[in-house]
Amino acid sequence: MLMVGFKGDSITPDNPVNGYLTDLGVGGIILFDVDLTGSRTLGSRNITTAERLTKLTSELKKLAGGRVLIAADQEGGRVQRLKPRYGYSPLPSARQIGEIDNRDTTLFYGKLMADELAAAGINVNLAPELDIHRDDCPVIGGLDRAYSSDVEKVAYHAGLTVDCLHDKGILAAVKHFPGHGSATSDSHYGLTDVTTTWSPEELIPFKHLIDNGQADLIMTAHIFNRQLDPDMPATLSKRVLTDLLRNELGYKGIILSDDMYMQGIIDNYRIEDAVVDAINAGADMLIMGNNISTGFEPDRPARIARIIVQAVKEGRIDPKRLAESNQRIDAAIDRITGIKQ
Repeated sequence: MLMVGFKGDSITPDNPVNGYLTDLGVGGIILFDVDLTGSRTLGSRNITTAERLTKLTSELKKLAGGRVLIAADQEGGRVQRLKPRYGYSPLPSARQIGEIDNRDTTLFYGKLMADELAAAGINVNLAPELDIHRDDCPVIGGLDRAYSSDVEKVAYHAGLTVDCLHDKGILAAVKHFPGHGSATSDSHYGLTDVTTTWSPEELIPFKHLIDNGQADLIMTAHIFNRQLDPDMPATLSKRVLTDLLRNELGYKGIILSDDMYMQGIIDNYRIEDAVVDAINAGADMLIMGNNISTGFEPDRPARIARIIVQAVKEGRIDPKRLAESNQRIDAAIDRITGIKQ
């Protein structure tokens, strides 16, 4: 139930990722090209060249017996972990794709993206965005990460892109539920309240892709939306993740948290409580990228695992909740690897 990050573009014997995969048995690895806990320069984390990345993902899969989700944010535009400087193709932003609004163009770049991800050994793309475009949203609209302010256009171009990913055996983690595009601040740096700016129409792209069986994973947003839950942010809200996403919208795939150490969570909740709340809310997989302002802590995944185990022992998490999540994650890994447990 953990998707974790590590440092390095190769696996040395002392790299903690060995233990993450062999001892902890984490279900996912998330890769970055910039180490935000170190030099903050391009090529300072996991992705340095195409050749080394392909070798790295092969080594990760070998450690996990083939059964691991390997993810990266490859949206295009400003959010592109596989950059031209590492040997990959430049990709237009979602905003540019939406403005062109041409099926063939979307498919051309979707196939190019999928081909390069598959060649790199990445089997989960943390994309496409299903958020709406608004100019005053710094982290979505300000970076041209959303296709359009028109929800039907968002669903259309995202759906075409997901089809391209599926053709190459890559899962799509669409984001950020229940809609981050109307936020006027960035949840990386603090809790974001969209109560007065969010509209129910922001759910429409998610509903389209859910109904079409295209949402393999749905990433949550660390946002407060009192229209949906007056007390908890979406990632920690049972009303949002279970009542709305699961029960009302009929979603059956993996619910993936955004990074649990973003300021929007840890500035307001103890991590011990946030992890338990997220799982009880309905989250199946928690991202611990270990590549954020809170710094890199090699033992962080093991500590989170102990928090979950202790919460089960204390009756704060029902073991059935963990079993449900593990079944969904296993099914996704089965689907893309063909390797059964």
